[in-house]
Amino acid sequence: MSAATIPETVRRLLASQPIELPIFHPVALKLQKMLSDYDFTVDEVAQVANEDMSLASQMLKIANSPMYMGRSKVATIKEAVIRLGAQQVINLVIAASQASAHSSTNPALNHYMKELWLHSHGCALGAKWLANSCGMRGVAEETYLAALLHDVGKLYLLKSIERLVTAGVINSMFDDELITEIFEVMHVEQGFRLMQHWNFPTMYCDIIHDHHAEEWDTANKMLAIVRLVNIACSRIGLGLKHKPDLVLIATKEAETLDITDTQIIELESMLEESREAVLEG
Repeated sequence: MSAATIPETVRRLLASQPIELPIFHPVALKLQKMLSDYDFTVDEVAQVANEDMSLASQMLKIANSPMYMGRSKVATIKEAVIRLGAQQVINLVIAASQASAHSSTNPALNHYMKELWLHSHGCALGAKWLANSCGMRGVAEETYLAALLHDVGKLYLLKSIERLVTAGVINSMFDDELITEIFEVMHVEQGFRLMQHWNFPTMYCDIIHDHHAEEWDTANKMLAIVRLVNIACSRIGLGLKHKPDLVLIATKEAETLDITDTQIIELESMLEESREAVLEG
C-alpha cells in the first residue's frame, strides 16, 4: 500500500486536526513535565494526580490490579508515590488516561480503539517485563511508557476521523483496508509530531519515530525491546494485526537483545495474560 491510494483530501484533513485532541489528559501531561524537569516532591506529585478524582481512582484501580502490584496494595496516591516511585505513578496516570481515551460513541471506531488499547497496554507490560528479564531493570519504567505510547499516532488518527465524521466532513463509511492503510502511512509521523509538541523526552520520541523503521539503531536496547514486543503482539494477535507465522527468535531485535526461546515463550504468555486482564476489567 502507498500514500497515493489514500484520498489526498482525507490525508490532509487528518494531518491538520488540532494537536489538542483528547489524546493526553492534562494531569498526565503536567506530571510528565514535572518528572522531565526533575522538579517535584512526593506531596506535589500526589497533589497533581489528585486534581482529577476519577482519573486518580482509575489509577489506583490499575495500580492494585494483579498485572501491576500483586499482593501489595496502595490506598492513596501519596502512598503510591512513596512505594512505587514517581516514574511508575506517572506511568499509571498516563495508562489510566489512555484507557479512558480509547473509546468512541461510533461503534466502528470504538472497535478499533478497544483493539488498539489491548495492543498498547499489552506492549507496555510486555516491554517492562522484557526490560527486567534482559538486565535493564533501571529503565524498566521508561521502557513501559515508551511501549505504552508507541502507537499514540494511531489513537490520534482515530480521534481525528471521529471528529471529522461527527462534523460531517467525511463519510462515516470506512473499511478495514482504508483504516489499515491510514495507520501504515500516517501513524508514525503523527505520533512523532504529538510527542514533540508535548515536549516528551527525546528517548520516547525516538522510539515512536523508529519502531517500524527498516534501518534502526541496534545500540538502543529500549527501542529493540519495544520493537520485539510489538512483533510478538502481532504474532499472537493482540491488537489489530495477527501474523501467526512470525518467528520471533529469528528477528534482528531478538538477536540484538540476545534473548532465548524460553524468554519468548514467557513473553507471549505474559501478553496473553494482559489481554485477559483488560477483558476481565
